[in-house]
Amino acid sequence: MTTTRKSNRREEILGTLAQMLATSIGQPITTAKLAAEVGVSEAALYRHFPSKARMFDDLITYVEDILLGGVNKVLESEKQTLPRVEQIVRLILRFAEQSPGMTRVLTGDGLMGENERLRARVVSLFERLESQIKQILRERRMREGVQFNNDEGMLANIIMAYAEGKLSQYVRSSFKKKPTTEFDAQWLVLEQQLLQS
Repeated sequence: MTTTRKSNRREEILGTLAQMLATSIGQPITTAKLAAEVGVSEAALYRHFPSKARMFDDLITYVEDILLGGVNKVLESEKQTLPRVEQIVRLILRFAEQSPGMTRVLTGDGLMGENERLRARVVSLFERLESQIKQILRERRMREGVQFNNDEGMLANIIMAYAEGKLSQYVRSSFKKKPTTEFDAQWLVLEQQLLQS
């Protein structure tokens, strides 16, 4: 019973932190503000998390689990190269749209003033996503007998730059410019201009 309550309180703290990231743009989130929002003392926060950095660590782990888990599902269900890449980019954009606070973490905006190690974890997540896309593009030759006209690493980098740009626009617009807006039309242009053999 106590373990369940403790687990629920941890989730409540993380959910509140994510919500505050979505609504407190441009303002630092202190443990005092977070504790007040959750309705507990700062000491109670520290009973669940040894530091604020640990709270952000857990948020990043949550994002990694969703995005990398989603990528694995795409790889299992879709075998064609271009639909695979499209679904992965759509996954990233949809997640961002549904989780504005987490998007601030992904863009680094929500990590200003926090431990540099947290930013390194986000960089690593994006590198893993880009590496996965590069691998999918490289496998096209084996799977479909077709090769791209351009280097797969460069193409993967352009695709991730597009996705990261959409996330940055979302944060910069105070979450008004949704990342999935016009995605279908924009993806068609990317496919035609970049990914045709």
